[in-house]
Amino acid sequence: MVRSGYTLPVFAVAAAKAALLHLQTPQESLASVLIDLPTESAEIPIQQLATLESDSALGMTLSDPGDNLDLTRNMLIWAWVKLAAWQGQPLILEGGEGLGKLPTGEAAIYSFARQLFEANLLPLIPADRSVTVRIILPQGRQLARRTSNEAFGILEGLALLGTSGISQPLSAADQLEEFRIDLQAKVKQSPNLVFCIGQNGLQVAQRLRIPESTIVQTSNWLGALLVEAGLRGARSVLLLGYQGKLIKLASGIFNTSSHLADGRLETIAAAVAQMGGDLVAVQQVLQAETADAAYQHLVQLHLAKPVFQHMAAKIQQRSEAYVKKYADTALSVGVILFDRRGEIIVRHGATLSQAPNDQP
Repeated sequence: MVRSGYTLPVFAVAAAKAALLHLQTPQESLASVLIDLPTESAEIPIQQLATLESDSALGMTLSDPGDNLDLTRNMLIWAWVKLAAWQGQPLILEGGEGLGKLPTGEAAIYSFARQLFEANLLPLIPADRSVTVRIILPQGRQLARRTSNEAFGILEGLALLGTSGISQPLSAADQLEEFRIDLQAKVKQSPNLVFCIGQNGLQVAQRLRIPESTIVQTSNWLGALLVEAGLRGARSVLLLGYQGKLIKLASGIFNTSSHLADGRLETIAAAVAQMGGDLVAVQQVLQAETADAAYQHLVQLHLAKPVFQHMAAKIQQRSEAYVKKYADTALSVGVILFDRRGEIIVRHGATLSQAPNDQP
């Protein structure tokens, strides 16, 4: 039985509510607070409370996304809360260290999170006072390096986003079945499909004006869905994804979940060697902290284009062979790899006409 949890905004609001209540009634001890969500109430444990000054306090919670594979599990969330004289609005939300910023410089606190803060904090704020809430994610900047946030324009940290507050996991079988059903419906409309790996892939597809009727989201299920496409009569599939995910296919890894297999740096290093890179270049790749850092090293060495073109060709070859092996049919596969910011690195294969507005 899988266990549901809550999204990051819920824990941020809980930390802020606990700190505000602590300011108003410091003699009371709070082990948890009740947060009103659109469809239910959630009781969120409070890890710690501290009075900083007579008008400010700090509340702390730990993120619990349930049984979802989420890198924010057990991440500490701080809310600094200050109660002051009226400042023109009752609630002022700020982003502290680890909370991402939008390109405008505004804190990455999205509409649902703002609504959740207002619903739970406004009733507690006296009519003649204002409350400033600053959300701090001590691990946010570090964890953001392991996400594709920059492709969404979220810089220097994590975002407070969501649509319901509830993090409801699907079993692996249920998730794959949803993707298969969507693919089966899409291939009836078009024999040429575009596989988008993750939400960042979807965003790039939308920017390239690829018709939504051809787009199939895949999560990590590349191999199973490529075979499904072949079995359902698709003529071609364009694989569109962040290079740090998609290059796993070049090594024959067709489920791209990091919980199952990795090998990204080794895959890039092998390609560097095959394309004539020296030992220093290979070592720089192997010592890089992330696939994106490895890519940046290769950009500086003027090796990025040939190396990633080589890997795109390997992805095409291995994908077509995979479908032939397991579906006994021919499927034409094209590849578009992009970087953390959603900028195209290389494109390869016969299905590139599905992205006519792309400029490499």
